[in-house]
Amino acid sequence: MGDEKLTMTDKLSHKERTRARILDEAAQAMRQHGFEGIGVASLMKRAGLTHGGFYAHFNNRDDLVAHAVDRMFQDNQLMLARHLDRDDIGAGLSALVDDYLSERRLAVSGRGCPFPPLLGEAARMPPVARTRFAQGVEMFRVRLRDALDTLGRKDADALASSLLSELIGAATVAHAFGEGEAAASMLRAARSQIKSRLGLPD
Repeated sequence: MGDEKLTMTDKLSHKERTRARILDEAAQAMRQHGFEGIGVASLMKRAGLTHGGFYAHFNNRDDLVAHAVDRMFQDNQLMLARHLDRDDIGAGLSALVDDYLSERRLAVSGRGCPFPPLLGEAARMPPVARTRFAQGVEMFRVRLRDALDTLGRKDADALASSLLSELIGAATVAHAFGEGEAAASMLRAARSQIKSRLGLPD
């Protein structure tokens, strides 16, 4: 069916699907190569689209990067909701630690958390993207704080900051090692120590 036969709703739906495909490819490319590794021409080719179609969806490359950061943190929000939106918060937080610091997550570098591959580049991102990245970090921290507060942990705000730093730090170092026993051993130790310190079920 040609575009001339589509309703306005169909056209918007098609445009939204196309934009989502571009953002999925951009988010994956940023996780793998950093934000400087995104080229508009190569990205559109990866998405199976023409270079000229880019500007129907984004003002410029900086606009794309900012929205790709948002897209990555949508995945984080789903992960947090899956573990923390349950009745047993302790079990959920323990499962979150296991999931975030899992070898499986390390193996999917193009689809995992944006912190390990991008944290060192955040200061060099375009201003809007840098703001969105900082908002994503704070969103993660607040979800941890609320979970710890529900568990009755003292000074949940500071504890959440410490926990987030430990999670990101262990994942980043393991990411630098790549897949292998050294990374796996580090992740196992981090999971065990974090859960022990917080009194979470294993």
